[in-house]
Amino acid sequence: MSIEDAKSRRDGPLSTPSNLGSNATKHIAAALTRLLADVFALYVKTKNFHWHISGPHFRDYHLLLDEQAAQILAMTDDVAERARKIGGTTIRSIGHIARLQHIEDNDADFVSPEDMLAELNEDNLVLAQCLRETHNVCDEHGDVATASLIENWIDEAERRIWFLFESTRRA
Repeated sequence: MSIEDAKSRRDGPLSTPSNLGSNATKHIAAALTRLLADVFALYVKTKNFHWHISGPHFRDYHLLLDEQAAQILAMTDDVAERARKIGGTTIRSIGHIARLQHIEDNDADFVSPEDMLAELNEDNLVLAQCLRETHNVCDEHGDVATASLIENWIDEAERRIWFLFESTRRA
């Protein structure tokens, strides 16, 4: 490699080599970026409710939401790094997240514990749908590695949905 080639690679835009093709890279990275915005939005909301939960089931709900938030946060780096591995880019700022997220924020001063769990249940359903849509994009372009990661994240989302649903049922 010549000095000029090395300099152009070093000073040029981000472009990791991939054999998926430029259209695949563009579409998959865009889907992963939208997914990442929702993952961050759900993480912040889950931590918000974790910090502000109250009532007779405080300890159980507090621990449940902390566990779920940690699981959601663990996804963020994998989602972003997958977009980069295939040659794309991803989230660059909180404003970028705000422009892309489908999961709505909750800035209310008070939310009942039952409403918190029900809202997080719905939000996890939204995330599961986004995961399935992203999986479909990966399938269209033959990206089995990203699809495989997404399958695990769908399973994790479904477990969170199950726990949140069962926690809101009346005995």
